Amino acid sequence: MSVNRIAVIGAGTMGNGIAHVAAQSGRSVRLVDVSRDCLDGALATVARNLDRQIKKGLLEEGARDDILGRIETGTDIAAGVADVDLVVEAAPEKAEIKRQVFNALDEAAPAGAILASNTSSISITEIASMTSRPERVIGMHFMNPVPVMKLVEVIRGLATSDETTAEVMDLATALGKTPVEVNDFPGFVSNRILLPMINEAVFALMEGVAEAEAIDTVMKLGMNHPMGPLALADLIGLDTCLNILEVLHRDLGDDRYRPCPLLRKYVAAGWLGRKSARGFFSYET
Repeated sequence: MSVNRIAVIGAGTMGNGIAHVAAQSGRSVRLVDVSRDCLDGALATVARNLDRQIKKGLLEEGARDDILGRIETGTDIAAGVADVDLVVEAAPEKAEIKRQVFNALDEAAPAGAILASNTSSISITEIASMTSRPERVIGMHFMNPVPVMKLVEVIRGLATSDETTAEVMDLATALGKTPVEVNDFPGFVSNRILLPMINEAVFALMEGVAEAEAIDTVMKLGMNHPMGPLALADLIGLDTCLNILEVLHRDLGDDRYRPCPLLRKYVAAGWLGRKSARGFFSYET
């Protein structure tokens, strides 16, 4: 099946990035969110990112309006997915929210449509079990920022078909990404490795091993990481980091994934990183 019409559910950081790359690849995109303000903000973000690509010489100036013109927005899931080939869910990383979204998608999307989740840790097998088409459910875990990062983890659930996997691998390549197929384990590959490192950096900060800037400098200069783990946590969102660690801790049953108490404290305080202008670092303008 050729994937030409794509719906993206959730217009936050990941959702607007996925809509951006899909539209830039020539696909028709419907971006759906419960908040009209969020949708308007998403389109503004896509426009800014396209302008950034133009300034860097990565995109011709005349392409900007064409790309934006391929993105429709709406607040009704049923209308948004009624005639699409593939849906990418990019809702918050909470199992109950995913359950509600996939129940609605299964009812409203065409019978042959692929239902993909951008989840960063929740079981694709569990998500697929909420639908009548588990063979057409798959994970498409994009990296943030989506227009820049090349990787897409393609996660097969227990029932995901070879055909669905091949179609999604081909689509990811067509979007200019490098797809890597992984199996359905908590955190997959990326976050099973990344989040324990971030969590250990938070423990080092809590225990007074070093200040936040020093911890990040050690990892950048000593390990050649482009961004320190605490700054990366702020970019991801501390609430998202906590949600992923809780999934890892619960589903793998290993205390090495126990979220650091300082991370819990920051999330409870509303210090969520860049999106709240305060996390391990301050982003006040």
